[in-house]
Order: sequence, then C-alpha cells, then structure tokens
Amino acid sequence: MRANSKARVVHLELHTPDLAKARALYAELCGWRAERIDAGGGSYEALDLGSGLGGGIVECPTPRSLWLPYVQVGAIGKATERARAFGAAVLLEPREGPAGWRSVVASPAGAELAFWQPKR
Repeated sequence: MRANSKARVVHLELHTPDLAKARALYAELCGWRAERIDAGGGSYEALDLGSGLGGGIVECPTPRSLWLPYVQVGAIGKATERARAFGAAVLLEPREGPAGWRSVVASPAGAELAFWQPKR
C-alpha cells in the first residue's frame, strides 16, 4: 500500500463474548442474517452486510464487543511493517489461512485494524 493509495475496507468482523445475543440483535436491528461457518472448533458466523462488504461474528473472551475492519492490501508483510514503523503494535503477525493472509495491528491509541491479502 502506497502512502497516497486509498485502502478499501472489505470485511467487518464483530468480536463478542455472546454470539447468540449479537446475532439476534443485528438480525433485528439491521436485517443481517448470520450463516454458521465451520472454523475448526471456533464459533464463527458469516454476515452479508450488503454492497459486497463481507462480515462476520466471532465469539471470543473479550471484555466488550468490538468491530474489527479488514483492509485489503497488496503485500501483507509490507503493510504490517509500515504500520509498525508508524508506531502501531502488531497484535497478530501475518498469518496464512485458506483464503489469504491476515495480520492485526493497533494504533498507539489502541484502535485495531486488520490487513487482508487474498490468495489469487
């Protein structure tokens, strides 16, 4: 990602301690229907947020629910290192999954952002 290029959010993921309550709330509030995905023992539900934006709900031991935006990048390693150079903490080093690579960084103020590089 170049300094002047526009990054695009491609996925929003909700991390919550109560998947069932979150699923019910967003279905009623926004009309987002969840579809369970087998995530190797974890609880993950895919959401169709509309306009081609992917989404999901992850149940995990977090003190409060938070949304994690995923920004698509061309080179996961470079994007992660660039964030580190700007003072971000790397919470998850680049890791490969079935559909691509991801990493998670936190700004010096604590806001989290995930980088996503799809497999082509």
